[in-house]
Amino acid sequence: MKLISWNVNGLRAVLQKGFADYLAGCGADVVCLQETKCLPGDVQHVEWPAGYRPFWNPAVKKGYSGTAILTRVEPLAVSTGINLAEHDQEGRVLTAEFADFFLVNVYVPNAQHELVRLPYRRSWDRDFLAYLKGLEATKPVVVCGDFNVAHQEIDLARPKENVGNPGFSPDERANFGQFIAAGFVDTFREFEPGPGHYSWWTYRAGARGRNIGWRIDYFLTSAALRPRLARAWIEPHVMGSDHCPVGLELNPS
Repeated sequence: MKLISWNVNGLRAVLQKGFADYLAGCGADVVCLQETKCLPGDVQHVEWPAGYRPFWNPAVKKGYSGTAILTRVEPLAVSTGINLAEHDQEGRVLTAEFADFFLVNVYVPNAQHELVRLPYRRSWDRDFLAYLKGLEATKPVVVCGDFNVAHQEIDLARPKENVGNPGFSPDERANFGQFIAAGFVDTFREFEPGPGHYSWWTYRAGARGRNIGWRIDYFLTSAALRPRLARAWIEPHVMGSDHCPVGLELNPS
């Protein structure tokens, strides 16, 4: 099964930048989107190519956050949120159950300027990990999306300049490490141990052209799925957002 995850930073905007062509040509079975910033009715005119069916979890606040899953494989069930009211107002989690795993699409909260939202981010990370482990008690989990953190120094171009900044604070990095300690596999690092691979670039100062970026978009899997990992990759050539798509392919069970 081929899976794609992409923070599109506004689905309506990226639809004007060739998203439908990308979707038609990517060959993915499932595409997970973050930061859709729209309601389903805002894009009801779109004819999704290649048989994709959309599922939505918009934020209560219009034009903010939101996740979506476009799938050509019919899920057994789809659910929104993590069953905690304090976390489920911003459309950040959308879970699709398939025959042999759960696929969780997530847009993790940003700690924001001067880390003003870090206390909330701490509680989010703790509760989201508990949610994943709860699912894992039933069947393996694939979780993908924008985690808003570069885990290690290798995961951003300028680590020394960014120590303590949102997305590279000790707390956020340690919390992401808890996902790994809990048994989740950073699939990209299973295939690519080297530097220079990023999924987000600021719009300022030509950062993308110079590849001064951050790897903050991930596919994590339960350890039980490690034998099925076929490949994991990043698509920096795909434009339309300040993030690029990331992918994972699983062999049949």
